[in-house]
Amino acid sequence: MATVLYITAHPLDHSTSLSLAVGKEFIEAYQKQNPSDEIVTLDLYNIDIPLIDNDVFTGWGKLSTGTAFDQLSDTEKAKVSRLGQIVDQFVAADKYVIVNPMWNFSFPPVLKAYIDAVCVAGKTFSYTATGPVGLLGSKKALHIQASGGVYSEGPAAGFEHGHKYLQTIAAFTGIPTLEAIFIEGAAAAPDQAPAIKAKAIEKALELALRF
Repeated sequence: MATVLYITAHPLDHSTSLSLAVGKEFIEAYQKQNPSDEIVTLDLYNIDIPLIDNDVFTGWGKLSTGTAFDQLSDTEKAKVSRLGQIVDQFVAADKYVIVNPMWNFSFPPVLKAYIDAVCVAGKTFSYTATGPVGLLGSKKALHIQASGGVYSEGPAAGFEHGHKYLQTIAAFTGIPTLEAIFIEGAAAAPDQAPAIKAKAIEKALELALRF
């Protein structure tokens, strides 16, 4: 049995979001294909993701110099503990599905906060004499992203930074492949929106059979 983290970063729902609509089709088809797998849904807009701030750095600093955890302030304990829970959950999973819209050529900031929480030395990567080495080499990942224009190819490809960043994070943490489903151009060509959505769902259903 595998554990799949279905990670969404959208403030709306699947009835109005193309990325979530395609993500819903994928995860339902995946669950049907893999009924014994556990799907854990993480709506990043509705879970606690502490920002890495002064409290976190102070708490980490104290722990690194031998201070006992129960000697941290209540705020430090709460934030450090929660960040630990997030990365431990991420490491324990086998597969990741990340769903988001493109905002200003990248993704919503809540997803960056989540990535910061899971990129932890000794958990998802380690430092070596020759540089950092990823520790998640046995994992699989899929990125589903919707954008109003076309950015995965063509003249605007240089403006796409969300998927490219996630590719960098996947490589950094050792994830061998980050597959992608792009739902692109619905705002630029609204008359083509139903066809664009249908094509993305078709790809999602095909990927669900082998993910």
